[in-house]
Amino acid sequence: MSVLLTLRRNRLAALACLKAGLIGLLLLTASCGGGGNRTAEKIARDSKQVEEFDNRLTFNDLSLEGFDKQGRLWWKVKAKQATYSKDKQVARITQPAGELYQDGKAIIEVSAQSGEVQQDGEKIFLRGQITAKDKRNGMILKGGELEWQPQKDLLMVRNSVTGDYKGTNVSAKGGRFLTRSKRLELEGNVIASSKDPNAQFQSDRVVWLVEQKKLMSDRPLQIAGNLPGKAGQNQATSGRGTVDLNTKTATLSQGTQITLFDPPIQVSGNSLVWNITGKTVVANEPVTIVNPKERVTLTADRGNLDITTRTAYLTGNVRGFGQKNQSHLGANRIIYNLTTQDFVAEGGVTYRQADPPFNLAGPRAIGRVQDQTIVVSGGRVVTEFIPDTVIR
Repeated sequence: MSVLLTLRRNRLAALACLKAGLIGLLLLTASCGGGGNRTAEKIARDSKQVEEFDNRLTFNDLSLEGFDKQGRLWWKVKAKQATYSKDKQVARITQPAGELYQDGKAIIEVSAQSGEVQQDGEKIFLRGQITAKDKRNGMILKGGELEWQPQKDLLMVRNSVTGDYKGTNVSAKGGRFLTRSKRLELEGNVIASSKDPNAQFQSDRVVWLVEQKKLMSDRPLQIAGNLPGKAGQNQATSGRGTVDLNTKTATLSQGTQITLFDPPIQVSGNSLVWNITGKTVVANEPVTIVNPKERVTLTADRGNLDITTRTAYLTGNVRGFGQKNQSHLGANRIIYNLTTQDFVAEGGVTYRQADPPFNLAGPRAIGRVQDQTIVVSGGRVVTEFIPDTVIR
């Protein structure tokens, strides 16, 4: 592992520097400057290490390169100026720009205001207005500080990071980009926005599989989806979840609630799959649907809500409760329109209400809760009218 420094002005000056103690450390083909580095104090404040630097070891207009044991490039940057520490182990550089390498190939273009290079080449730090562009797919990362660890294929970005790739933008306090798997791990007030679907994803920790166009979080999260041509938003909260931007769906689990704007419906459950563009909500586990306007609540073992037609398809231990007339509906399967309140119920149908009071049971029923019109058919039907005297 090594760092190669290339300068381009005065061979005699370079030899003088070698005699001063740089023999075996640098390959010099340009100038050695004796003047003070005007940016040294600023870089020293930014550095996490306390180093003593010798202004006599200052070089202008140079190239630096880091190699692995096989002689393959790890990184290559050009800088306006570099100042070396007295022990020759660290160089501080200004206005660096160059490329980061993986398997001997340039994969990321970088630029910054300043930086720091370790003599073993295993790490390079860049600071101030960082820009890193993935040459393989065009993704762009920006931040306040960058650290490249080529042995781990790891790019660290700190002090506010932003990312941009094909209509998806992210921001966070910091992030880790695994260059081989193209996986960006973001932490701290993470906000991800996409154009298609038009949605925003928020959490404290988010993993972005960049080329797969997936956003994942194992922390509590919020999703807001703007409806095309409408002023309102559909929203979701959950303990964890994954958003697939290709299919425009969010797979959510742990205390999930989806609040729909049109129609105004709340869907909650432990596991929900939501089409963010406003088409469907699918539940393969127990689900609860609430229509606050009509004061109707439905529960079932599983279900599918078609948002376009405002229709819920519920299966398994289905129960419905209407608050207006204290009505209760039960069946194995129910198709329920949340706007008109029309329903079709099948399998062990029961219905009871308080006003006017009556109970009925049968294999199949159709009706409208709002009008208290129920028709039971198919096989044995039992209807029970309860006199007012019994109620009183």
